[in-house]
Amino acid sequence: MMSSSLIRGWSALAGAVTVLLWALPSGAAEGLPGAGQDITEIVGFVRVSGMLVSLAVIIGAVVVVRFLRSLVERLSLRFGHRRLTFQKLESFTRFFIYIVTGVATVALSFRINQAVLAILGGTMAVAIGFSLRDLVAAMIAGVTIMLDRPFQVGDRVRYAGEYGDIIEIGLRSVRMQTLDDNTVTIPNNKILTDVTSCGNYGALDMQVSVDFWVGVDQDLALAEQLLTEAIVSSRYVYLDKPVVVGIKQEMKSEQVAMLLRGRGYVLDTKYEAAFVSDVTRRVTEAYREQGILPPAVLHRQLAPIDTGGDRDQIRRARAEH
Repeated sequence: MMSSSLIRGWSALAGAVTVLLWALPSGAAEGLPGAGQDITEIVGFVRVSGMLVSLAVIIGAVVVVRFLRSLVERLSLRFGHRRLTFQKLESFTRFFIYIVTGVATVALSFRINQAVLAILGGTMAVAIGFSLRDLVAAMIAGVTIMLDRPFQVGDRVRYAGEYGDIIEIGLRSVRMQTLDDNTVTIPNNKILTDVTSCGNYGALDMQVSVDFWVGVDQDLALAEQLLTEAIVSSRYVYLDKPVVVGIKQEMKSEQVAMLLRGRGYVLDTKYEAAFVSDVTRRVTEAYREQGILPPAVLHRQLAPIDTGGDRDQIRRARAEH
């Protein structure tokens, strides 16, 4: 780990040297050598002894970071209830060490004057501009979301495979609490470019669908009635809005089945899972009591077709089977 960190440190230092050596000959700024001057004058901006000290600083920073990580691991095992606090402090401290090491390395390795500061400032401005591009886009998108309001705090939303309640709309991101109690952070600019589905849009009640498949040879009228009764009698249903049951034929595991989809509204979005569980349990029990069976492969026995025989007799034979 130390060798990889050391390599990254030297890579950053070599990158800074390359930037300076590339930028210095092209500058007509005061105090800088021209493009036609000797390369030794350019190298004069680099302190060889300072680079050796910078190497020692980088090694020391790597040692401190490794010691800090080991210390946090031991403290987390000793004080488990403070583990998250220790990890946060480690992150801030490690970030501070990286910044101080970078500044010290540049200050020790180069002879700093106004021209060099101007070059470093311009390079840092470009780098910061590129790194903040997504942040600025997310902030502008956050203002757009607050004005356009595709959803509100408390709405149940489906986005990019995630499904849950919006708990916060910020300038940079939106936070969603999923039904599995996970907190999902979504950048605002991502939401504006993708499709978002909102189930209730500011209301407490929300439509929820429950699906059941039965065989094509079952009593569909009775199956529909039992599903409707289960939804209407649920303690989580909101009866001020309609309850609808739709029937559709479709293929289910290479079998023809009848899909019964019951749609009802729950009193509160937080009861969605409880509502689905309640209706599913009671409908399954009712179907079992009434002998309504799930889809199955049907084997039909048809009378042989005889073009010379009585066609009406053949039809009656098929109807009997």
